[in-house]
Amino acid sequence: MGIAVSLIVVAVGAILAFAVNPSGDPAIDPNTAGWIIMIVGLIGLILDILLWESWGPHYMRRRQVAYDRGYPARPPSTAPRRTTVVEDEVVEAPPGPPPP
Repeated sequence: MGIAVSLIVVAVGAILAFAVNPSGDPAIDPNTAGWIIMIVGLIGLILDILLWESWGPHYMRRRQVAYDRGYPARPPSTAPRRTTVVEDEVVEAPPGPPPP
C-alpha cells in the first residue's frame, strides 16, 4: 500500500466506525467493520513509513551497490562471423501500351 491509499483506507474505516448508524439488525455491523478497516489502514501506514527510504531502520532497506558501472568483457568467439549479402534484382516492366 502507499501512504495515500493507507490514508484513504483509514478515512473509509473512520466513516464506517463513527458516522454510520445502522438501523435494524444488519448481518455485518458497519461500526465493527469500520474499526477493522481503520486498523488495517493504520498498519499499512506504519509499514509504509518504516520502509520509506529516508526513515526507518537500515536493515529493512533494499540497497544494491554496483562498483563496476560497465558491462563485463565479452569472451572472444572462435566461430567465424556470418555476413548476410542482399542483392536487389531490377525487373523491367513488360512491354505493352503506356498507362493512360
